[in-house]
Amino acid sequence: MAHGTAHGTAEGRTELDRKGGPGHTVLLALLAAVPLVKIAWTVGGGSHTREVVTTMGVPNLGEVLVGMVTTRPLLGSLVAVVTSRVVFALFAARGAVPSGRSAGAVARTVALTLVNPVAMGVLCWVFYGPWWGLGVTLAALALRQGLVQEYRAGRRPRPHGRPDAVPLAPWRLRLVAAEQWTALLLTVVVLPVTAFAAALDGLAWDTVLRCEVAAGAHTEQSRLIELDRKGNGVVGWDLHAQEIVNGLGCVKEESLRVRPAWWNS
Repeated sequence: MAHGTAHGTAEGRTELDRKGGPGHTVLLALLAAVPLVKIAWTVGGGSHTREVVTTMGVPNLGEVLVGMVTTRPLLGSLVAVVTSRVVFALFAARGAVPSGRSAGAVARTVALTLVNPVAMGVLCWVFYGPWWGLGVTLAALALRQGLVQEYRAGRRPRPHGRPDAVPLAPWRLRLVAAEQWTALLLTVVVLPVTAFAAALDGLAWDTVLRCEVAAGAHTEQSRLIELDRKGNGVVGWDLHAQEIVNGLGCVKEESLRVRPAWWNS
C-alpha cells in the first residue's frame, strides 16, 4: 500500500511537471496582471489606463512586460531562472532525461542540463552585465538538479519508464528536498513580489521623451511615455496633460522616473 501511495505521488509530480509545474501558472498570471498594474499605477488608473491600453492595443501589452524585464536586472534574472526550470520540467516529464549510467546517457544529461541555463545566462549578460549572467546560469543549474536526480533514479516516472524508484542516499534526498522548496519559494513568493514591486515603482515601462506637443495654437515641450511611432513623430502619454498626444522633435531622457513609487507616495 505504501509503495502504491508513493508511486501515485510520483506520478502526480510527473503530471505536474508535464503541465509546467507551479512556475507555469505563476508566469501566466504575471503575464496577465503585471502589465495592467504597471500601466494603472504609472498613468493614474481609471480612464487613463483605458486610454493607454486602447492606444497600445491589447496584443501589445506584452511590450510593457518586456520593457520592465529588460530594464530591471533582478526581475529579469528571476524570470529567466523560473522560465528555465519550467522548460526543463516540461521536457523532463516527456522523457528527455536519459536513464542509465553509460557515457552516452551521462553526456546527454549534462548537455540537457547545461544548454538552457547557459542560454538564459547569456541573455542576462547582454542586458545586465556579466555578473548577472553568471548568477542566472548558476541558479538555473542548481534549481534543476533535484529533477535530474529524481528522473534518473526513477522517483518521477517517465513515459514508458521504470515503475520502481531506485533508492537515493539520504544526503541526496535532503538536497532534492532543499532544491524543490527553494524553487517553490522563488516561484510563488519571490518572483510575484518582485514583479509587482517593479509594477509599482513609478518608473516608465518604455522610453521617456521630451517632445514638442501642440497646445491649441502654439506648441510646448512636454514629457511623454512612448506608446507608438508614427512617421517622424511619436504617440505617447503626456505626463503633464495626462492624455494621449502626438509628439514631434522628440529627445530621449535618461531617467525613467515619472512618479513616486507606491511605497513612497
